[in-house]
Amino acid sequence: MDIDSLRSFLAIVDTGSFTRAAAQIHRTQSAISMQIKRLEEELGSTLFNRDKRPLSLSLSGQRLVSHARRLVAGHDEALIAFKQEDASRPIRIGCPDDYAESLLPRLLESLRAHVNGHITFDVLCASSTRIRQRLDSGELDVAVVTRAPDSDEGWLLQHDQGVWIMGSDKQLPLRRPLPLALFDKNCKFHTTALDGLGKFGIDVDLYAFTTSASTLKGLVRSNVAISAMASNSVPDDLNVITHVNLPPLPAIDIVLVTATRAHPLLSASVVSSLAQTFAAKYSERASIA
Repeated sequence: MDIDSLRSFLAIVDTGSFTRAAAQIHRTQSAISMQIKRLEEELGSTLFNRDKRPLSLSLSGQRLVSHARRLVAGHDEALIAFKQEDASRPIRIGCPDDYAESLLPRLLESLRAHVNGHITFDVLCASSTRIRQRLDSGELDVAVVTRAPDSDEGWLLQHDQGVWIMGSDKQLPLRRPLPLALFDKNCKFHTTALDGLGKFGIDVDLYAFTTSASTLKGLVRSNVAISAMASNSVPDDLNVITHVNLPPLPAIDIVLVTATRAHPLLSASVVSSLAQTFAAKYSERASIA
């Protein structure tokens, strides 16, 4: 099987989209479609259920994933060994601003341990949507993002739950219209919060929306508005709202995704081991707490 075709196949699996896969590996959609067609002809099986949305793997596609990852990883590791690629350059990592305080420091510490070196990190904080765009364009090596619904994107780092938060003013969540500050429209909690409040018949005064977690927390801390965010991102000086009946917020999966051609130190085996170790370690801590 052709390595480039397997790489394209994995790019589609990891992004959930022929379009995003094409952007990541800098090929046209038609070129990728031809590669997948040749793979399917070679294997005698279809690899994707193309009539379903979102795009999903067939049984043969599911079987191929683990083999493809091993073949591509072995190929890339061999190239690194012979080309002696520069593994000392910074690892370019993207992370949404709301995870930058809670999850990112632990992840960088774990990543350094897994690559066995004093590597430098070049960190970009932005929304998950913008981070995916930078990943696709080759400007990032690896990223933390919120997994899209009905997707198997990336390696799972953490399950989390959306919560409503407030500052010290317990009467603020009772005010009508409800003063609200949210992450921007690309955030899962933005639309869910507004839709849910509408269904509850609660009028809203949308005070602000932003990509900056610091701005959001500052507004809540100043008792200007309440907000919605992942529970693990709530700082100790803010409070989860439990005394007012507000619509439920969704659970989310936080995952680690890599560029198709990532940093030399970020082999598939390293990233997989890192994610498994991180998820086990910090899910244990969360359950103990």
